[in-house]
Amino acid sequence: MKILRIIARLNVGGPARHVVWLTKELQDDEFQSVLIAGTIPEGEADMSYFAVENGVEPIYIADLSRELSPRDLFALWKIFKQIKAEKPDIIHTHTAKAGTVGRLAGLMYRWFTWGTLIGRPRQVRIIHTFHGHVFHSYYSKLKTQAFVVIEKLLARIATNRIIVLSDQQLSEINGEFGIGNRNQFEVIPLGIDLSRFSNVDSDRDALRDEIRAQNDEIVVGFVGRLTEIKNISYLLKVASIYLTKLDSQNKKLKFVIVGDGNLRQTLTKECESLGINDIVSFLGHRPDIFDLISGMDVIALTSLNEGTPLSLIEAMAAGKPVISTAVGGVVDLLGAVESEEAGFQICERGVTVTSNSPEDFLHGLNCLAENEQLRKRLADAGKLFVVENYSTHRLVNDMRSLYHGC
Repeated sequence: MKILRIIARLNVGGPARHVVWLTKELQDDEFQSVLIAGTIPEGEADMSYFAVENGVEPIYIADLSRELSPRDLFALWKIFKQIKAEKPDIIHTHTAKAGTVGRLAGLMYRWFTWGTLIGRPRQVRIIHTFHGHVFHSYYSKLKTQAFVVIEKLLARIATNRIIVLSDQQLSEINGEFGIGNRNQFEVIPLGIDLSRFSNVDSDRDALRDEIRAQNDEIVVGFVGRLTEIKNISYLLKVASIYLTKLDSQNKKLKFVIVGDGNLRQTLTKECESLGINDIVSFLGHRPDIFDLISGMDVIALTSLNEGTPLSLIEAMAAGKPVISTAVGGVVDLLGAVESEEAGFQICERGVTVTSNSPEDFLHGLNCLAENEQLRKRLADAGKLFVVENYSTHRLVNDMRSLYHGC
């Protein structure tokens, strides 16, 4: 069975790793996999090295990128020609832009054949994975409505199966926004290489020495792209409020932001204007990310919208407690609410904040900072949950079953 996988770009993040892992693992006497990828826009970190490390050689189409552009028509045509050359059994698209262009190209491939005249179009199956969605917090109301209409149309005419990463995402995409029929959907959680976390605490001091964190200080880490949807300004406001109340805290907090993106310069200037440079460090995109995580005490996420954030899954795999805004698949990841506190909730496997108030987020952080036993309990529960549910082995087997069922 030949799988042609399409993604808009191999930028730093979960989707790039996801498609590379699947392309690598689904290469055997049962499956053949080919990966098509677009180009990285300026300001985003390139993760094509991850494909090289895993022995995957994508077919790059320069006209395919994240932003809407007249070049999308060229990308559509080039992908269509590539599909004709590869003759896949299944076309599997990932993320919004590739999902639109790739599914349209797949629709053309299915119907643009002489066999259509006698009722025999090509028997290709088309699958799309929502790694997140752009139906709130990304664009204007009018533009968002247009995207919803496009997705509804694509689901109806150009998609056999739709994959989401969590039950919460299913509830939003199918239930709230009315995209697709329920029987089109399959919930397949992400998978990660758990072996990379076996010795994650081996060099705890490296990060702490770099940012000059003392042994009694709690290091709060953010790992991810520095883009609008991650809402990192919110985390800087949390740090600013904390600094004004520093004398009243039982524990000292330090914040470290690992990653790069189009907001890097804006955020560093905001950090300076808030006067929090002493407690906030920007480290940029780093290849030693797992060593850096070992030096963190809490992992924070402040996103406005998420599918299932790989950064939290990796943090949990590393045995780190997490605190996050309660968005998208985070709700499923951290589990049921155990107790309601002042502006935040302690869940089975982490702390969630449902309000837009930085003060409430800080209350949750302080709760974790002041309670080592709580940090350990949440970390242990999170690690067990990820080990049992988020391995690449489970992901690949789920995908094999889905493809056979198509």
